[in-house]
Amino acid sequence: MSIWTSRLDAAGIHDPRMRDDFTRQRAVVARYKRAAYAAVLLLLPRPLAPHVIAAVAFMHHTDNLLDQGPLPQRAAAYAAWEKEVNQALATGTSDHPVIRPLLHTGACHPRLLVHAKDFLRTATTELEFTGFGTESDYQRYLDEYSLPAFLLVAGLLVPGDEPAGYRAACRTYIDGSQRLDFVNDLAEDLSDGRLTIPEDALLSHGVTRAGLVQAQDTPGARALLRHLLQQARAALAASHCVTGFLPPANRPFVRALIALEEATTDAAEAKGPGLLTAPARPAVSAMLKILLREYRHTRRLRRSGRVRSPRPE
Repeated sequence: MSIWTSRLDAAGIHDPRMRDDFTRQRAVVARYKRAAYAAVLLLLPRPLAPHVIAAVAFMHHTDNLLDQGPLPQRAAAYAAWEKEVNQALATGTSDHPVIRPLLHTGACHPRLLVHAKDFLRTATTELEFTGFGTESDYQRYLDEYSLPAFLLVAGLLVPGDEPAGYRAACRTYIDGSQRLDFVNDLAEDLSDGRLTIPEDALLSHGVTRAGLVQAQDTPGARALLRHLLQQARAALAASHCVTGFLPPANRPFVRALIALEEATTDAAEAKGPGLLTAPARPAVSAMLKILLREYRHTRRLRRSGRVRSPRPE
C-alpha cells in the first residue's frame, strides 16, 4: 500500500471517482511546492492529509485564474469560477474535479466551506492588484487576500471552535510568508509587469522600478532587499507562537512550514542582489533536515499514543 493510498483510506475516501479527484489534486500540489507537499504527507495525521491537499488545490486553482492572462480574460474566468463554486456550495454537488474534493472535505470539516466563501468574497483583491503605494496598502492586501487564502488550510488544523488569538497568529505567519514570496519572486513578478514592493519602500532606499527591472546591483538595491528580508524574517520568527494553538499531532507540520520558509529566507539573504534575476532556493539537504527532524517528532508522538485521528467538526 502506498503512502498516499493509506492516507485516502484513513480519511474514509473510498469512492473510486473521489479517490481519483483527490489524487489528481495531489499531483498539482506536489508540483506547486514539493517540500510543503512532503510535509503534508509525512507530518500530518493520516486522515487529515487528503483534506489539506483539497484545500491547497482549491486555493492554487483560484490563484491561477486570478493571476494568469490578460485582465479581461482573468476577470471573466474568475467570475465564472466564483459562480460555479458558490453554486456547488449551495447545492452540495459539482462535476468539477477541484470542487468535488472541496465539498467532500467540507462535509467532514464544515468550517472549510465558511473559509472558502470568505476567500471567494475578497479574492478579486488579487485580480485588481496594480501595486502597493504604501505599507498600508500591503497590509490591506494581506487582510483581504493572503490571510483568507491561508485560512483555507489553517482552519483544518484546529478541531472544534477556532481558539481566540489563532487568527492573529496565522496572520503573523502569512505576513512573513507573503513578504518572503514577494521579494523572492521579484524577478518573475517584474517580468510579468507586477511590482509587489511598496513604492514608499523603493523611495526610502533610492531605488526605482526601472532599476529593479534592469537588475541594477546598487547599494540602495542591496539595502532594500536586506530590509525586505529582515521584515519577512521577523514575522516568521514571531509566528512560531501559532503552534501553541494546535493539537500536538499538527504541530510538527506547522513547525516544518515555518522552518522551510526560514531556510528560504537564509538562501535569499545569501543570494542578495542575485534575487533581481532569479529566486533563491534552500539546499535540498537543508529541507530534508527539517522534514526529518519533524518526522522524528511525529513518530515519537504516534508511539506515545498522543496522536488521535481528528474528529469531524
